[in-house]
Amino acid sequence: MFLEAGLLTRRSVRQFESGKKISRADIEDILKIAMYAPSARNCQSWEFIVIDDDTLKNKIAEVHPYAKFLKDASIAILVCGNIKEECDSGYWVVDTSAATENLLLAVHGKGLGACWCGVYPNENRMKDISEILNLPDYLKPNGLIVIGYPKSFPSQPKDRFKVEKIHYNGFSR
Repeated sequence: MFLEAGLLTRRSVRQFESGKKISRADIEDILKIAMYAPSARNCQSWEFIVIDDDTLKNKIAEVHPYAKFLKDASIAILVCGNIKEECDSGYWVVDTSAATENLLLAVHGKGLGACWCGVYPNENRMKDISEILNLPDYLKPNGLIVIGYPKSFPSQPKDRFKVEKIHYNGFSR
């Protein structure tokens, strides 16, 4: 069943086999799936920056406190919102977040590992990464997805399903 094979088995991976490349075809497959995410009024206000240059990966790892493991990963993909293309102010955040989830599931489906490292709303991270990658002002970085061949897959946690988090027809406790 798809749920067990994909949705329920995806976990964040932070340890990668260094020096292994991901094919351009696999990268494009992953990004195609990311771009099939829903978006506000179908504006698709996203842009994707693929980072495979070791110098850039190292610079980003220096400014992002939770992405030190980027140095060993094959690539990173910076998911950005294009505020020139968003349908209404602020929707780039939800558009890019939906695309990010699709991207993470696509990576998992390829047998690769990934970890979503938040950039937005931290203004310093947004500024630093934008400068490193020479982003124009209208591109806003949301998340940095670090991708590679995992040294191992994390064990499956206990059941995350919590019935007490579900409310019907309003909030109740």
